[in-house]
Amino acid sequence: MTTLNAGRRQFLRDGAGIAAASMALPATWAQPVKGSSRSFTVAQIVDVSTLQQDVSKDFLIGSRAAWQDINSRAGARGRTVQHLSIETDGSPASLRAALAQVRDNPACVALSGTVGAGTASQLSALLRSENLPLVHAAPWLQDAAEADERTFPIFANRQDQVGFALKSLSNMGVRDLGAIYATPQDFALQHEGVERTAKALQLRLQSFQAGADARDLGQRLTPGTPAILLFVGGTPELARFTQGLEKQSRQRYLVALADVNLQTLMQMGAARNTPVIATQPVPMVNASLPVVRAYRDVMGRLFDEPPSPLSLAGFLAARYTSEVLDEVDGPVTRANALAAFQRRAARDIGGFYISFNPQRFGSSYVTQSMLTTDGRVIG
Repeated sequence: MTTLNAGRRQFLRDGAGIAAASMALPATWAQPVKGSSRSFTVAQIVDVSTLQQDVSKDFLIGSRAAWQDINSRAGARGRTVQHLSIETDGSPASLRAALAQVRDNPACVALSGTVGAGTASQLSALLRSENLPLVHAAPWLQDAAEADERTFPIFANRQDQVGFALKSLSNMGVRDLGAIYATPQDFALQHEGVERTAKALQLRLQSFQAGADARDLGQRLTPGTPAILLFVGGTPELARFTQGLEKQSRQRYLVALADVNLQTLMQMGAARNTPVIATQPVPMVNASLPVVRAYRDVMGRLFDEPPSPLSLAGFLAARYTSEVLDEVDGPVTRANALAAFQRRAARDIGGFYISFNPQRFGSSYVTQSMLTTDGRVIG
């Protein structure tokens, strides 16, 4: 069970953003020994735009916690890692500048934990177009087409999440479903996969696309619209959509994907009378798995932050990256780092099992959490 950190979420919502927030975070993580052959840099590109900043901040904090913990133990081979986070504003130009900063840094041997979803997708495309032989490990999130010889996704993709959510509804006897797409981009990227999955499960699907303000669509729904709605979009859009639903007399139930941060949703003013269920491709934060226990311990020691699925995902991304790089013999370079990842060896990260399938994804693990009307997140 996770409770909400109201002060922190209000701070983010007021527009202070990750850059200012990170000034209050411990600055002792990932400091290398200057000039040491046992030191190298791993970069993390982070989208701090308005629609992504809360997802990105949680994910980044989890990664920072993991790298600081890894360096405190000096890794499996006594190496230290400089964890370099690079902020972007979500624009293509900003992402190209971030990638240039990585490309021109000879100490940087890998990219790890790119966040959010749109930035991760664009970065995969840029790496292909520039033919840059650089590891892109554990991005958040990604589609099936984005796994290649440079990109190594370890979390269940959106298609797996949609399939899990719709299958759960089908098993409950649901036959009519609405799909809400928060933006034209969400519709373009996701509607074919959603419709294909719904058809396979014999669900009757109605699709809706929001305009400039998702509240308007929430207000326009008719009594004939299905009571259960799959929402494809981010946390701010979902909060506004639920505000529009407040005008509806019919009770609605929303199913969202892992792009939504349930810990933030209520603090963004989401309607309290609309239950929200979200998929997540990581274990519950109160699970007894060794890696989850380690995550809670490290977060408790290093950061004044409540556990969340997104920071756990960031923690797992860093742990996975570190474990693969620890297998490199001698000084870590871009070439031997890429070769180590391309072996795609199965590994058990403290109970979170990663084993790459023919589509090159490391996990199809999906579970669900529910945001209750009193602000609790339960599994």
